[in-house]
Amino acid sequence: MVHAADQVKAAELDRTLIALADPTRRGVIDLLRRAPHRASDIADRLGTSRPAMSRHLRVLRHGGLVETFEDDDARVRVYRLRPEKLRSLRAWLEEVEQFWTVELGAFQDHVERTRGKR
Repeated sequence: MVHAADQVKAAELDRTLIALADPTRRGVIDLLRRAPHRASDIADRLGTSRPAMSRHLRVLRHGGLVETFEDDDARVRVYRLRPEKLRSLRAWLEEVEQFWTVELGAFQDHVERTRGKR
């Protein structure tokens, strides 16, 4: 039985992975790792039209990977990275890696035990 909390975590992970599936959005993440940027600057740096960048940034916001804050000019949106979502992704990846490490170790042990029985 899947608990509601597990379903929420799975949905959040899905949104994160969907957001990171596109190379342009991963480029945005790379830029924002270094410093916050205005949406127009991100579009210019990545060679993307502003309307297309707006759509990419919406997906990243929906995935919880970026957030906006107001600069000195309230008319301009500045984006920054929300690293806690990346930490959640890293924790999930570590769980998957640990699972497969144990499974592959057990398989290797099995192969070595049965190899001598032939």
